[in-house]
Amino acid sequence: MSPTPKEHRTDMSGTAAAPWWRSAVIYQVYIRSFADGNGDGVGDIAGIRSRLPYLKSLGVDAIWINPWYKSPMADHGYDVADYREIDPLFGTVADAEQLIAEAHEHGIRVIPDIVPNHTSDQHVWFRAALAAGSGSPERERYVFRPGRGPDGAQPPNNWVSRFGGPAWTRLPDGDWYLHLFAPEQPDLNWQHPDVHAEFESVLRFWFSRGVDGFRIDVAHGLVKHPELPDLAPLRDPAVEQPREHVDHPHWDRDEVHDIFRAWRKVADEFEGDRCFVAEAWADTPERLAAYVREDALHTAFNFDFLMATWDAEDLRSVIDTSLATLAPVGAPATWVLSNHDVVRHPTRYGRKSPTRRWVANESYRPEGPLDLTLGTRRARAAALLMLALPGGAYVYQGEELGLPEVEDLPESVLQDPIRERSGHTERGRDGCRVPIPWSGRSAPYGFSPDDATAPPWLPQPPHWAEHTAERQTGDDTSMLELYRTALLLRREHPALGDSPLTWLDTPAGVLTFHRAPGFVCVVNLSTAPHPLPDHLAVLLSSGPIKDDLLAPDQAAWLAV
Repeated sequence: MSPTPKEHRTDMSGTAAAPWWRSAVIYQVYIRSFADGNGDGVGDIAGIRSRLPYLKSLGVDAIWINPWYKSPMADHGYDVADYREIDPLFGTVADAEQLIAEAHEHGIRVIPDIVPNHTSDQHVWFRAALAAGSGSPERERYVFRPGRGPDGAQPPNNWVSRFGGPAWTRLPDGDWYLHLFAPEQPDLNWQHPDVHAEFESVLRFWFSRGVDGFRIDVAHGLVKHPELPDLAPLRDPAVEQPREHVDHPHWDRDEVHDIFRAWRKVADEFEGDRCFVAEAWADTPERLAAYVREDALHTAFNFDFLMATWDAEDLRSVIDTSLATLAPVGAPATWVLSNHDVVRHPTRYGRKSPTRRWVANESYRPEGPLDLTLGTRRARAAALLMLALPGGAYVYQGEELGLPEVEDLPESVLQDPIRERSGHTERGRDGCRVPIPWSGRSAPYGFSPDDATAPPWLPQPPHWAEHTAERQTGDDTSMLELYRTALLLRREHPALGDSPLTWLDTPAGVLTFHRAPGFVCVVNLSTAPHPLPDHLAVLLSSGPIKDDLLAPDQAAWLAV
C-alpha cells in the first residue's frame, strides 16, 4: 500500500488537527486536458506525474482525478467498461500506483472519480445482458422494461436523458433499457445485490492501492422508484420557484443513503482518513446535508455557492444557509467555483448576472456582451472569498491561471455528447475542457512534449499564450501568484481552517467577516470604493489598494 501523506495542519497546541478533508484544498484534474505525457494529444497519468512539483508549489492538499478507467469514451470516461483497469489512453494500473506513491511523497493525496449510476454499454455485465435476452437474470442488474402501448413501441415512461432526448433505448428483442445520460451509459439497478457487492469490491481494490478517497459521480441518482412512474410536468423555468423538496422518481431518493452508509464502512476498514465527496444535487440544503451525516459520506459539493450570482446578499445567504445546515450533522462545507461541467467563472462573472440560478446540465444562457476584464477581476475576488470560508475548497484546473471559457470552438471539433443528444441546439461542455497552457507562445503551450505526434484533442486559442503557468510565475499581479499566496496563507494562518466565522456590519454590497484569531476578509461587490476596517496589515488583496479603499469587485485579507 502506498504511504499516506503526512498531515499538513496542527492546532495551536501543536497536536494533530482534525481530519485533513475538513479543510483541504483539492485540485480537480480533468485528466484529458491537464498534461499529455506521451504526445498523443490527450492528457494522461504520465502527464500528471510530471506536474506534481507544480501542484506542490501551488499548495494544494489533494487532487481529484476525473475517470481514468477503461472506457470506450462515449462520455470521456464517464462510461466505464472496467472499474479495475486504467484505460490505455491514460496508462496502466501500475502507472496509477506509481502516481499515488509519488503524489504522497509530495504530500498530496489522490481521489479518483467513481461512477456508480451507470456503466458503459461495453461493460461485461451489459454485454451479457444483451446476449442473455429478455427476462434473463443478467438483465436484472440493469433497468430493463417492456414498452408501453399494444406493441410495446412506446418507452416505459416519460423520463428524459440529462443529455437530451428520451432516457430509454429499445433493443431488437423489444425490451427497453434506461439511461439517464447517453445510450452508451445504461443505468444500473441498485436494488440488485450484485451491484452493491461489485462496487464495494471496487472500492477495496483502489483503497488497497493507496487512494485517499473517491468523488462520487451522480451520487443522488442511484436509486429509482421501483414502479418507474412518469415525471410530473416540468416547472416553468421563467417563474421563481420556492426551495422545497419535491419527491422525484430518480433523483435524491431516501434509499440512496443506505448505499453510502455501507460505503462508509468500507472506507473505515482502511488506515488513515479516507474520504468521499458527493456530487449530489438536492432541492434544499437540508436534503444535501443528509448525504454527509456522521455515518454516511464525508463531504458534498456546495453547488449553491457555485450557482450564486455576483451579489452580496445572494452570496451571504448561500454561505449562511450552507454553514447552518451542515452544523447539526457535524460536516464541513465544501466550496467550489467551477468544474468540468459548467462555464468557467471568469466568463460567468463577466456578463450580466443570470436572473435565476441554473442547475446541473441545464444550459448556461449568458446575457449581454462579455466583459472579461470585469469577470477576471471578480474571479480574483471570488477566489479570496472562497478560500477564506470555513471548510474545504475545490480548484478546477486552470482557474488558478485565470482561464476563461473558450466560447468560439469550431463546431467541427465539439465532442461533448450533449451536443449530439440536443440535436446541435446546445454546444455542450467542451469550452471549459480545453487543454490548459503551461509554457511557450504557441500551441500546444507545453501541454504536450515538443516531439508530440498529435495536436491537443481540443484546439487551444491564441490568447492561451497570455495565461501560461510559465508566464505568470513570479508575476505578483498574476492569477497564479494570487492563488499560490492565498493557499500558503490559508495553510499557515491559524484562523483559516475549519473554525467558524462572524459577520461584521458593513454597507449593502459589501461582505466582511472575522475569523479568530486575528483575520478579516472583506469583499466589495458594490459599485463604490469601500474603506477597509481597522487593521494591522493587508495580508493579501485581489487588486491594488490605495488610501485604504477597496475598489469595487475586489477582496482583501486583513490581519487585525
